[in-house]
Amino acid sequence: MIGGITRIAVWFGLSSWMLSCSSDSSQGLADIPEAVSYNLHIRPILSENCFACHGPDANKREAGLRLDRETDAYAALKEQPGRHALVPGDPQASEAYLRTVSTDSSERMPPPSSNLSLTDHQVRLIEKWIRQGAAYEPHWAFVPPVKAALPTDDLGWAQNEVDYFVLKGMREQGLTPNQSADKRSLLRRVYLDIIGLPPPPAVLDQVETAELDLDALLNSLFANPAFGEKMAIHWMDLSRYADSHGYQDDYYRTQWPWRDWVIHAFNQNMPYDRFVTWQLAGDLLPDAGKEQVLATAFNRNHKITEESGAIDEEYRVMYAVDRTNTLGKALLGITLECAQCHDHKYDPISQKEYFQTYAFFNTVAEWGMEESTPGFSKKSPAKLPMLEISEADVSDILHFVNLPDSTRRVQALLANMGKGANYNSLLAESNVLKVSVMGEPDSTRQTYLLDRGMYDAPLEKVSPGVPEAILPFPEQLPKNRLGLAKWLFDPKNPLTARVFVNRIWQELFGQGLVSTPGDFGMQGNLPVNQPLLDWLAVDFMESGWDIQALLRTIVLSATYQQSSQVTAEKLERDPENRLLSRFPRQRLPAEGIRDLVLASSGLLVPEIGGPSVKPYQPEGLWEAATSGRGNLSRYQQDTGKYLYRRGLYTFIKRTVPPPSMMLFDASNRDACEVERLKTNTPLQALVMMNDPVVLEASRVLAERLLESRQPVPELIGNAFYRILGRKPETAERLILEENYRSFFEAFEADGARAEQLLAVGEYPLSPSLPITERAALMQVISLLYNLEETITKS
Repeated sequence: MIGGITRIAVWFGLSSWMLSCSSDSSQGLADIPEAVSYNLHIRPILSENCFACHGPDANKREAGLRLDRETDAYAALKEQPGRHALVPGDPQASEAYLRTVSTDSSERMPPPSSNLSLTDHQVRLIEKWIRQGAAYEPHWAFVPPVKAALPTDDLGWAQNEVDYFVLKGMREQGLTPNQSADKRSLLRRVYLDIIGLPPPPAVLDQVETAELDLDALLNSLFANPAFGEKMAIHWMDLSRYADSHGYQDDYYRTQWPWRDWVIHAFNQNMPYDRFVTWQLAGDLLPDAGKEQVLATAFNRNHKITEESGAIDEEYRVMYAVDRTNTLGKALLGITLECAQCHDHKYDPISQKEYFQTYAFFNTVAEWGMEESTPGFSKKSPAKLPMLEISEADVSDILHFVNLPDSTRRVQALLANMGKGANYNSLLAESNVLKVSVMGEPDSTRQTYLLDRGMYDAPLEKVSPGVPEAILPFPEQLPKNRLGLAKWLFDPKNPLTARVFVNRIWQELFGQGLVSTPGDFGMQGNLPVNQPLLDWLAVDFMESGWDIQALLRTIVLSATYQQSSQVTAEKLERDPENRLLSRFPRQRLPAEGIRDLVLASSGLLVPEIGGPSVKPYQPEGLWEAATSGRGNLSRYQQDTGKYLYRRGLYTFIKRTVPPPSMMLFDASNRDACEVERLKTNTPLQALVMMNDPVVLEASRVLAERLLESRQPVPELIGNAFYRILGRKPETAERLILEENYRSFFEAFEADGARAEQLLAVGEYPLSPSLPITERAALMQVISLLYNLEETITKS
């Protein structure tokens, strides 16, 4: 017996690194690789099942045994110095292996009480790894990327470097790439990926008789201001942007000028290193101007309480913690938050290192709760430190800010407010636009490691620093947020470029090369094609962090241009399409669905920037989930052009986010989110059938088509072309024409029903057109919007 070492059960509760919990006794010796790799075969198992008790977290480490570092794993066991958990080359002398094959339930690892068990295949992997020397390898994501030599292309398929790596992965699994998508499908795909809008019919017509020049197309789309809007959507998710403070009363906030800046920065193709540096530390740059300071609103997008009686220090700490966790998840792709209360259980990040990182964000001169009078919170759309934006600023340096007139600003602040102290407080704020930003640091505030992460339990004092396992903080850098930004973009930092490249890949293909975009650590999934990820990361850095160049490289690849057709063989060999032998079919994001409906119907107002808008939504939602106080206690729907803005500008109240968008998996923006859920529910179909914006778009498009006086078959064909980006096949056309006749007969017999159907939305009706034809064509167009193909990118 080795006493407390029986707790080794936890670290060898080995489930398959492929996340299979089923027995794989059918796997023979042929399935054991010739060379067992720690990174590929052993570390994922240890991380999933062992490191919680035998990993980096010293406070939870059992029996003094640490398995995430080879020197500790090879060392003599503390409780029995004559024995070792791992003896390289000798499984029979390795207590870890002996316990896994023991038939004694009191000694077997993992013990029955853990509800974990090893498969025969896992045991053989461990045995062979030990026999081959039990060699450890550094975690792949903590080693700087390098460009590997390009693999060969025996098919002559590759169009650029991306394809060589992708083809190699396919061929190793006996797969071959798909043929290229047809021109119209590819055109629609690129439009939706780059600007988030469908191609207009005139552009579709052009590719009918001419070659599709993707390079020239990208130039024109990058020059389109809609490009910045499309790119901003994913950045809003990870920056947790919203239009309210959150918490119970959930008052209105005015962070939207920062969103205008993000759109502007993407449209200017601002290099990613500068884009992030300004957001982390624009206020600390030499001679920082208002634009650089505005960019730092990124750090203040978190929830803020306005609840009277809240404990100021508790919430102030929460804000700094949020900024720290966002840095980890959004920019480094690691679960830094797991080290807030204790050492990280899987990654080599100590709790002290967490609070050293937290120290960069802990000196902001802010309050957890701003008070109007002692004990009572101040209601305001921005919190100190803040930036004031005047009309003179907008006409000069902040020209990209879409500033509404003062009347609309006052209405937004004072909506639903009765006279009183809170009304007077907000009225005083209405004369100038204000945005919460970073500002002069509070030099008197010290940072402490907090016991179990609790705000009122300080332990030892710490100074700013970073997790050493990623990259030591260079001595020459200032220990402030500007130094932190420089550390992020040090060429030796192994994570920054990889994480962003992976996120762009995810935007285009639906899933990143690393399928856990917020976790590149030990618990994250291995990259499906690390040489490709590393090549793209290094190329991204060498390009000067050029975002448009990265997009161009991927879009011009044969990999991206493949058709999405799938054979039974490919579906069986690679059901999740991780090897990309076909282009993946993906539903558009929530904002993209709204944008497609508005654009294809002609309703979209292409105005860039400005405050968020309140489109149609079911009555009573805000009222049913509110304290009854505040300027967002009741939903006041917008009118006119504000009903037809892009989904990016839809007002997000944190406690009651927009329902249609939430049903299509949009973020509620409570916290940093780097990947949206993917669900398919009947409610989504009901939204497309009943949402007023879809019905109104159907009516408006029907009326505009009928004004051309073309025959019904041509009207249906034109609607199909605008919405789906292709012409209907004969069978499809006949079905739609039959539906039109059926609807026409029903509405001809019941004119009142037709009038009721047409009375949807605020866009003016066209009374000169026949009611029956309008209603029948509207119903056919509504069917088109309900097609799965309509809201699917590929």
